Amino acid sequence: MHDGMTLISTLAAAFGLALVLGLLAQWARLPALVGYLVAGVLIGPHTPGFVGDVHLAQQLSEVGVMLLMFGVGLHFSVHDLVSVKGIALPGALVQMAAATGMGAALAHLWWGWDLAAALVFGLALSVASTVVLLRALESRELLHTGNGRIAIGWLVVEDLAMVLALVLMPVLSGKGEAAGGGLALTIAKTLLAVAAFVALMLVAGRRLLPWLLWQVNRTGSRELFTLATVAAAVGLAVAAAALFGVSVALGAFFAGLVLRESAFSERAAHESLPLRDAFAVLFFVAVGMLFDPGVLVEQPLAVLATVAVILLGKTLAAGALVLLLRYPLSTALTVAVSLAQIGEFSFILLGLGQSLGLVPPEATSLVVAGAIVSIALNPLLFSGVEPLRRWVLPRSAWARRLEARDDPLAELPADTPATSLAGQIVLVGHGPLGAALRERLAGRPVVVIDRDREVVEALRAGGQPAVLGEAAEAMTLVQAHIAQAAWLVVALADVRDVPAMLALARQLNPELRCAALAHTDEEQRWLGEAGVSHVLRSQRALAEAFARLVAAS
Repeated sequence: MHDGMTLISTLAAAFGLALVLGLLAQWARLPALVGYLVAGVLIGPHTPGFVGDVHLAQQLSEVGVMLLMFGVGLHFSVHDLVSVKGIALPGALVQMAAATGMGAALAHLWWGWDLAAALVFGLALSVASTVVLLRALESRELLHTGNGRIAIGWLVVEDLAMVLALVLMPVLSGKGEAAGGGLALTIAKTLLAVAAFVALMLVAGRRLLPWLLWQVNRTGSRELFTLATVAAAVGLAVAAAALFGVSVALGAFFAGLVLRESAFSERAAHESLPLRDAFAVLFFVAVGMLFDPGVLVEQPLAVLATVAVILLGKTLAAGALVLLLRYPLSTALTVAVSLAQIGEFSFILLGLGQSLGLVPPEATSLVVAGAIVSIALNPLLFSGVEPLRRWVLPRSAWARRLEARDDPLAELPADTPATSLAGQIVLVGHGPLGAALRERLAGRPVVVIDRDREVVEALRAGGQPAVLGEAAEAMTLVQAHIAQAAWLVVALADVRDVPAMLALARQLNPELRCAALAHTDEEQRWLGEAGVSHVLRSQRALAEAFARLVAAS
């Protein structure tokens, strides 16, 4: 094909094959991203037939990383980031050190690589992929939960650590301009540059970016607004990398973070969503294009060892650290599987290592093989977290103790007024719906049950009785004094636990009334058969509210 068509042909092949193989993967009950990865392998340089441009695909996938991190920043806040620093900062640094040590020991002691190559290889296995984590959290509606915020905060710390590692590698190899005594100065300059970028974004960016979107919005052009959103995400990401040495992913994240508090955050997220999805697919295709299937035949044991470090070593290290920091078992499981994969930073690190002559060529093949396998298996690991937790808790007293963690938030304070615990409404879930409902129940006794630690802490600080835990567990319902309650109101999007929750509650309070929200007719029938006394259809309830408003005017 004509050289001028390289970009178009690569995009056409990538999107077309990704669509076909993604559909086949879904029909085979596998994650669609497995199909995207296979599509990349098929158009890569290591398989016969059409060969796409690997470098172009990688650059396009970087746009996807920027847009994804921009979207995360739009739904994250500085408070969210600060609230998880106690676990994300020590956890990420210790986990990276542990994974680097495991990978380095494997390469140095078993394969005989020199220490520098072994350390770079271990570091490449220690950092998780932003794209994979975000897709997994979004697909399971975990992005805005306490556990989701911890996982994202953990990843932000990993990204910052990798920025420092990328700057220091030329120095440590003896090829950097600061080689020969300037290591401390280089570290200090890097940290100051990152701090300057963060300060600039949080101070000046908070004023400039919302003002810019306001001016564009005044034109009334949706096209210009979308263009401004994408330009902000990509432009600031590239500027951060060029001027401050910060990764493009972090630059885009902070661009979204400073826009979050503006009136246009939801619209910016909505307008950039189609582009985020399309370019995220290109990321997985680009990863597949790097994979040489021959490594599975030539070095099967090395590939298995690499995958073991990623899936077992990192997972166990992260889970153990979360438990040591006295967080519950559910948080440990979520964070552990979130980090059981590697991605974009690993490839960047190995690319720099090869250009500096620090790592042998087979290192890239092993890392890409580990990335392919771990990315393909990560959705399956995520889907197994909740079944594993539900299976192990009834069978293990130790697991139940880990889940409870003697957490004071799992019990109502002893000074909770008796008037709040007689005929009260037990409200399960304090998301947007639950929060709005609680405001409208002012004057009625309400006890909130929520799985998000920060939500429960904030409610208690405001004087609202709240319990941290799973409402489908008997001890949580007991702590909410369900035996004295008048209503159990479930304000959750996922209602799969409602039948079990209601069965436990009615063992303690047979006269309890229950209300829940259904999204489909099937859900409505299913909840009614489970004994829910009042089931509201989300769209129908909204339509009735609009009808009453119009009829009253």
